Amino acid sequence: MRRVRYNCAMSLDGFIADANDGFDWIVIDPDIDFEELSAQFDTYLMGRRTFEVAGRQGSPAAPEIHNYVFSRNLRQSDYANVKVIGEDWRGVVRSLRAQPGKDIWLFGGGRLFGSLCQEGLVDTVEVAVLPILLGDGIPFVAGLSRRVELKLKGQRVFEKTGTVVLEYEVGRIAAPPEP
Repeated sequence: MRRVRYNCAMSLDGFIADANDGFDWIVIDPDIDFEELSAQFDTYLMGRRTFEVAGRQGSPAAPEIHNYVFSRNLRQSDYANVKVIGEDWRGVVRSLRAQPGKDIWLFGGGRLFGSLCQEGLVDTVEVAVLPILLGDGIPFVAGLSRRVELKLKGQRVFEKTGTVVLEYEVGRIAAPPEP
């Protein structure tokens, strides 16, 4: 079974983008091999906001990657190179995990991560913590209503930028809260 891996950069105070959806604060450490990292994936899962920000940067979808955007607002007919997922998102992710292929990169969206994680559809959390405080922005996780236990699988410190990369395996997910 393929793994869904939430892999992103985060400020020390817990944001994956600033208050204006910006990410110019993300310093790329020269010792991180992004080609090697990207080669581990053949599918990206994105929330609508991440997709729209990526589109403004000129790279909404890599042609060799299968791109899925989770949105109730976007229309499939407007996007030829991505699959827009609205209602049956749980079934889509379960189906993708069961298909042969490389790992699946949950490529952004704290709310999408929260939704998938509490449903048991995220296998690892891989976060590069950058030494900056943003004060406000898009949180690393949003909408999570259950406790999720994580087990540390690895860590690495990049001295040139002060970035710390943490890798966790998703463990037990608490039962839903009583109504």
